Amino acid sequence: MTDPTAPTETGSSGRYLDPHQARGGPPRAFEDALGDSIEEAYGVGIHDLDGLVRHLEENGPPPEAGGSWTPERFTELMKELGA
Repeated sequence: MTDPTAPTETGSSGRYLDPHQARGGPPRAFEDALGDSIEEAYGVGIHDLDGLVRHLEENGPPPEAGGSWTPERFTELMKELGA
């Protein structure tokens, strides 16, 4: 039986999508810190937007433009990073 996660001749991860296929380059230090904070929040059972924003405000990196995390600011940043 063939391993579905084994790399193919095209370099992709089998029949699954490459999780970094849309990346234009390596993540910035802010993106790494933000990702770590989001993973930490999920790891302690936070799965709602308001809880995530509170977690970022208390434990995560501050928004790059300064100020505080809000649901709107977080949602807009996710749209930008996903574009």
